[in-house]
Parts: sequence; C-alpha cells; structure tokens
Amino acid sequence: MQWVGYVGLTALTVCWIPQSIDTIKQGRCPVNLMFLVLSSVGSFILALYAWSLGDPVFTILNTLTTLSAALNIFYKIFPREPLKEAA
Repeated sequence: MQWVGYVGLTALTVCWIPQSIDTIKQGRCPVNLMFLVLSSVGSFILALYAWSLGDPVFTILNTLTTLSAALNIFYKIFPREPLKEAA
C-alpha cells in the first residue's frame, strides 16, 4: 500500500512545479504571502513529524513542499527587477 503514498507524493509535488516555474520566469510571485508562509511552516513541521515516525513518503512530500513554498516566498519578498531595455 505504500506505493499509493508515493503516487500521492508525486501528484502533490508536481502541482508545485508550474507555479515555481512561473515564479522563476517572472521573477516575482503573485501567490498570497500568508498562504505561502503557512504552507511552508506547516509542511516543515509535518516533515519533522513524519521523519520522527520514520515515514519516508510524508517526510519527502513535506520536505519538497517546504522547499517549493520557500522558493516562492523568496521571490515574493525579493522580486527580481525587470530587465531594462538598452537605449
């Protein structure tokens, strides 16, 4: 039954990829900051909890979710300046 967990892990991890790619391309993140912070903190705490239980599926899932949210938080707080046109 653990394979079902890995399928869910893959689906939930893959759902962050399009947002993270858009964030990197745009150099800024349009997602609500409170959502990103709560998602990051919550998934980090859940990763620690899953690790303490020895559950690899939820440890990996929540670690990857924490990293994805953190990437988006970075671009939310420190947006990249738009490239200036050569005059």
